[in-house]
Amino acid sequence: MTNLNTTPNPFGKHSFRDNAVDSAASQTYEFDIDGSVAASVENTATAKPKFGRRSFLTGFAGAALACMLAFGVQGAIIDPATAEATGTPSATQTVINTNDDATLAEAVAAKCLPSVVYVETYADAGGQLQGLGTGSGVVMTEDGYLITNNHVVDGGSAYKVTIAGNTYDAELVGTDPSSDVAVLKAKDASGLTPMEIGDSDNLTVGEWVMTLGAPFGLEQSVATGIVSATSRSQIMDASESMQSGGSGETTIYPNMIQTDAAINPGNSGGALVDDEGKLIGINTLITSYSGNYSGVGFAIPVNYAVNLAQQIIAGETPTHAQLGVSLSTVNDQAAASYGLAAESGAYVAAVSQGSGAEAAGLQEGDIITALDGESVEGASDLMLAVRGKNPGDTVKLTVNRNGQEQEISVTLGDDAASQKAAAEQKAQREQQMPEQGQDFGWGYGDGNDYGYGWGYGDGYGQDGGNGYGYGDGYGNGLNLDDLFGQR
Repeated sequence: MTNLNTTPNPFGKHSFRDNAVDSAASQTYEFDIDGSVAASVENTATAKPKFGRRSFLTGFAGAALACMLAFGVQGAIIDPATAEATGTPSATQTVINTNDDATLAEAVAAKCLPSVVYVETYADAGGQLQGLGTGSGVVMTEDGYLITNNHVVDGGSAYKVTIAGNTYDAELVGTDPSSDVAVLKAKDASGLTPMEIGDSDNLTVGEWVMTLGAPFGLEQSVATGIVSATSRSQIMDASESMQSGGSGETTIYPNMIQTDAAINPGNSGGALVDDEGKLIGINTLITSYSGNYSGVGFAIPVNYAVNLAQQIIAGETPTHAQLGVSLSTVNDQAAASYGLAAESGAYVAAVSQGSGAEAAGLQEGDIITALDGESVEGASDLMLAVRGKNPGDTVKLTVNRNGQEQEISVTLGDDAASQKAAAEQKAQREQQMPEQGQDFGWGYGDGNDYGYGWGYGDGYGQDGGNGYGYGDGYGNGLNLDDLFGQR
């Protein structure tokens, strides 16, 4: 199965026997999923925090990997020439030249480790801080802005970060749960070493890479490997997250980088770098039956992640591309049952008013079979393809309308209005039922997450009718049986 590799959302308990020390030969250490060799927090609580365990999300079975489709991504690349210290990575660069005394791995590690962060997440437990777990992060600016995964910081009320041997209190600047990206700020930090930003749009399968982070809480760890594949995409729905102890947010991972460089619990939020020591990805997921490294790990592409982080640092709510439709998946059985003109694709159940889809002339009943020439087998394929774009991009859709195929160009909008509506609905629900707190954020009516993630009641999926929802609807609310009636 595929698991998030962060401590705040551990997916179980793992142990290993320490055979390196004779006196410890019979000692078994237990770790939370993201590495809880827990350091005590000085001057923050009267008692030392003890890391707890809470199960997190398993995203998809290992066998499901073969079903994931590739989509291209476009994202903002930081230009060091115009970067500012407070909001963008520094222009400082180090050129790696190897010689007889320094291998490539040694040189890259020496360059990058000062920019790697060890993150400890704590919750307020009756006036004392209780450790939720640990993860990793990457320095973005000299004054302490750090990028990590949302699931590393989720549920926390206090944070400690260790950078180049120095420990700082940190504050949470903001998060984008749907993309699993978060930004922390190390308090009173200055003179940090930002990691140089690479370009995740121009990767080659087989090229050398290194992962850096704190697996199992072991700080400043590195591992090497290659880019095994690119454009691996996956959706983890809200119900999976909630049932597994996560935040209950739908999380969309478009165009992830697959690598065989070791990613273990605790590596989440850490760096994937190339042979020039440039950041190309944020380590996030693994596919494993054991929950530990099995040679298949995934990183969020840096172009995508940094673009979102920059919006958070600027005080904005991160936005994502949105088509403006509600969808359901078409397959051969559904096509036969309902007399549809295509045997696969994304059925347009509704078109949102004022959306790019409406302006381009998409209609209810259209079946979208391709985007920019890439086949669309179902609603989730289209959702991932759109998420890999930017608001304002123009895409070419191949549409089957009443048996006639045509191409329609659509300028993508953004999900700002959907996010606002979702936040308002979520706040209203939590106010009405405060005793359920965060858990009530999942599910309304059929448990499809009213307006935030997977449905509008049990209506039209994510973008249902009135524009509620997060991103484009994907048929978790209304399927073809609902649309056409049971037969």
